[in-house]
Amino acid sequence: MSTSVSPDLRRIWRGARIPLALVVLVFAAGALLLLGRGEQTHGALEPGSYEPGGAHALAKLLRDQGVDIRTAHTMAEADDVAGENATLLVTQPDLVPAKRLDALRERSADVVLVTPGTLTLQDSLPLVRREGDSEVGPLSPQCTVAAAVAAGDVTLGGTGYASPGARSCYPGEDGGGTLLQLADAGGTTTLLGSAAPLTNSRLAEQGNAALALRLLGAHPRLVWYLPSVTDPGLDASRKSIFDLIPAGWYYGAAQAGIAVVLLALWRARRLGPVVTEPLPIVVRAAETAEGRARLYRRAKAADHAGETLRKAARTRLRTALGLPRDAEPAALVASVGERTGRAANDVGAVLYGPPVTGDAELVRLAGELDRVEREAGRT
Repeated sequence: MSTSVSPDLRRIWRGARIPLALVVLVFAAGALLLLGRGEQTHGALEPGSYEPGGAHALAKLLRDQGVDIRTAHTMAEADDVAGENATLLVTQPDLVPAKRLDALRERSADVVLVTPGTLTLQDSLPLVRREGDSEVGPLSPQCTVAAAVAAGDVTLGGTGYASPGARSCYPGEDGGGTLLQLADAGGTTTLLGSAAPLTNSRLAEQGNAALALRLLGAHPRLVWYLPSVTDPGLDASRKSIFDLIPAGWYYGAAQAGIAVVLLALWRARRLGPVVTEPLPIVVRAAETAEGRARLYRRAKAADHAGETLRKAARTRLRTALGLPRDAEPAALVASVGERTGRAANDVGAVLYGPPVTGDAELVRLAGELDRVEREAGRT
């Protein structure tokens, strides 16, 4: 039996095959482009990153000029590739301990540090000081550094630096140079206040490419060091957060703690003598007893009222006879019998007898308890 496709399905296929072919073609072209670009990296100033903040364009220009770029993501890799005929670029110098950074600088011909912070300046470049911050934008060199003079205006800004005897270029709003170059024993150390002229998005602006090529391409090899917080080689020398807190903060915290304790003691509630408060009305004890008795009568709780009378009588008898509060019933009955001359069975029936069942028995019980107490109170 033969099967045939319905006319509706054929019509749908004829209308959809061209759009489907275009979608497949677009996906295939994208896959080919990704495969052609090879392995890529991501991150700020990464030489293999095509992102706006990456530096793939600069890395390609340097390679076209014959510069051998050695990328290092760990301290161990940077130690292996550093040398006297190489330029060292450190993208985040604040992550590198001072001793390790100084060792790399001594082994390199020229060094370029991107936006070094206060800790790096204090530990590795003590003569350099920060001179405020400025907006990133077009700046003129206004100096005699050969790379800056050849590049002309560039896109710089960010942190400004100043140091005695150093050459300061591209001054920012606060007067500090956003490019500062110091002469070392065998080369130079250049500080950049911003990474803007090295990035993909800004490299083609003004003289950024010329400045970057002259700073990083002066030697046949470039060590491109990108420090990372995940580098295991920096664990032994990394400071804890408590080491980064200035000593003065500890004294300030101690003084603040003492002040808080003194304030708490001053404002704490003090317990003084008991203060009597006048009541709005005075209720006599007899009225309270009468009110409770009416409640018992209304609830027909003669048994409960009788036990309450017995309990109060036993408490008063123990006090009158000098017995402890937890004295056994037998001891109380015997003491009352000796004092009153009554038989023990008679006393026990009055103090510990069966519950009363009515008002008449309750009245008789109250009278018996009263007589026992009067007799026991006689000396």
